[in-house]
Amino acid sequence: MERGARGRSILPWSVSGCVLPQTRLQTKESPPRNNEGIGSSVHVLLITVVAVSYCVALLRPGVRAELLSSRYRVPRNLAMIQTAGSSVDSVPTISAEQVRVWKGRKQHLFDSFAFYQVVYESLSGASHAQTAFGIAHANSNLLDLLAVPVRFASAGDSGDLPKLILSDTVWQREFGGDPDVVGRVVRVGLRDAIVAGVAAVGSWRLPGKVDAWLLESDAESSNGVGYVVAHLTAVAEQERWSERWGMSAPKPDGSFGDFLCVSLAERTREPWDLFLFAAILAFLALPATTSLPLGEYRLSSRKLSWSTRLRRWSFLGGKIALLLPIVYLVSLDLAYLSTALDTLSSEYIQLVSSFSICLFGLRWTLRDQRQRCPVCLGKLTHPARVGQPSRNFLSWNGTELICVGGHGLLHVPEIPTSWFSTQRWMYLDPSWEILFPEQGLVSSGYF
Repeated sequence: MERGARGRSILPWSVSGCVLPQTRLQTKESPPRNNEGIGSSVHVLLITVVAVSYCVALLRPGVRAELLSSRYRVPRNLAMIQTAGSSVDSVPTISAEQVRVWKGRKQHLFDSFAFYQVVYESLSGASHAQTAFGIAHANSNLLDLLAVPVRFASAGDSGDLPKLILSDTVWQREFGGDPDVVGRVVRVGLRDAIVAGVAAVGSWRLPGKVDAWLLESDAESSNGVGYVVAHLTAVAEQERWSERWGMSAPKPDGSFGDFLCVSLAERTREPWDLFLFAAILAFLALPATTSLPLGEYRLSSRKLSWSTRLRRWSFLGGKIALLLPIVYLVSLDLAYLSTALDTLSSEYIQLVSSFSICLFGLRWTLRDQRQRCPVCLGKLTHPARVGQPSRNFLSWNGTELICVGGHGLLHVPEIPTSWFSTQRWMYLDPSWEILFPEQGLVSSGYF
């Protein structure tokens, strides 16, 4: 095929000794030829990526916990208290003595407190007994306040022994997922405890990497600093209008100090919420980073049928619909693949990766759609240079691509001008079918 310098395609072919005419006949739209499976490989590729990322999410304990965390909601009448000068809520700032002072005073804001501090201790009976596990020494009402589901919960009397609740990860890895471990007496550090159940996957949304919870009636009797979860009274819940608020409360030395209360429902952001926020930002940033029009198809005198238009827009919508779960799952894999990261770092990784993958994925989706035939959705091939750069303002200059099914030619300008700013599609009528007799050509070139 020889391309003319002024943008006109010259096809010097002959059939049965007769030269085909260079004019285009105005006929009705012919149905797409050999278009079975057009674009199906693109959808298969995207579905494969979704399946692989989902399998990775299920195989990695940290990712699986976040993936399943949407099943559990933190009650809205809970707040975490920290000192007002602390900028990072993942660092413990409240002393056990401070909690004892608050419990001994009558107040109208909170009706109960739960204190916990994370201590790294050994755990007998585990397959890695010498490993230091993160044990949360907590008040016995902590998991009840958080509404954490506990499997195999033992209702029997444990006597004077504190109860130990294992995380699902430690139960699976260290105890082989044996339900008979419940009721067994194990040694946690220097004291004995009875295993009373297994916490559900993804139910722990508070600061601190916790492998097990040692529930005690007087956890605040110990020294050191930890975290405080407070339950708001009904009056305080109705009067509160902000997710963060400050308060002045007595300190152990008798003076008053400033503290910051953060609603747990606001602090424990769900991965799905971060994904939605990042996806909305990506959609808003898309017009500033790429051109949205798919081409000046309306300039042609040929009108596509509603079925053809619907198939083209459905193909675009299908790619976007498959892109979104890929963004969500891959961002979770990147953020929670390493269990050494804290919650705040993982949230930042998920936010940045979700925005980046979604934005570049949308740009790829639009670019892929522009490079396809609007009739059969086959990938356009055989690019050829047309025109001369020196005549850019007199005639169009750019690249011409062809649909191997014979539906038309795509003209892409090299330099956008006021009269030729975006790509244009030139349809070929059915009289050109004889030039494309090969079977299966339209189904080639998906990528």
